[in-house]
Amino acid sequence: MGHEPTGQPRPHDAVLRFEYDSPARARTVASAVAQEVGEIDGDRSSATVECEAEAVVVRVVADDLVALRAGCNTWGSLVEVAERTSGLA
Repeated sequence: MGHEPTGQPRPHDAVLRFEYDSPARARTVASAVAQEVGEIDGDRSSATVECEAEAVVVRVVADDLVALRAGCNTWGSLVEVAERTSGLA
């Protein structure tokens, strides 16, 4: 599930870590959001998604702080939607 950001190194980064009650739940959420890696990257930011035991780790890298904030907001929202929809199953 881990995908490396593409392109040139970016000077700004943030790590978003979402903890769950089981590895299975973390894998479900990670799998759902990992599909978006590469699809929603902009010219100024990109992200990776990894599952680490009972956590989903999203690393956002960006050229500038505005793009970093936008990327963090986008990925946080994607994880929230994945949490809600996986909770319905």
